[in-house]
Amino acid sequence: MVLVRMPRTGSKGMKFLDPNDPFFRHPVVRWITVLVPLGWGIVEFAILGSPFWGILFLAAGGYAGWQLFYVRKGD
Repeated sequence: MVLVRMPRTGSKGMKFLDPNDPFFRHPVVRWITVLVPLGWGIVEFAILGSPFWGILFLAAGGYAGWQLFYVRKGD
């Protein structure tokens, strides 16, 4: 069995979504990152009738919104 260790950078580990990444500098990118999963979650519930995937995508969109609009440090 091979164990791979993360380099010690002083942080608690790899982030799922880094709100301070330069990719999220533009507001339109942040809005798209939040609205696309939220919209797809609604599609899963309303049209496709799949509550598991609907909850999953709504949670992903909510988490992205929280990280990108509340936790993110301003420019």
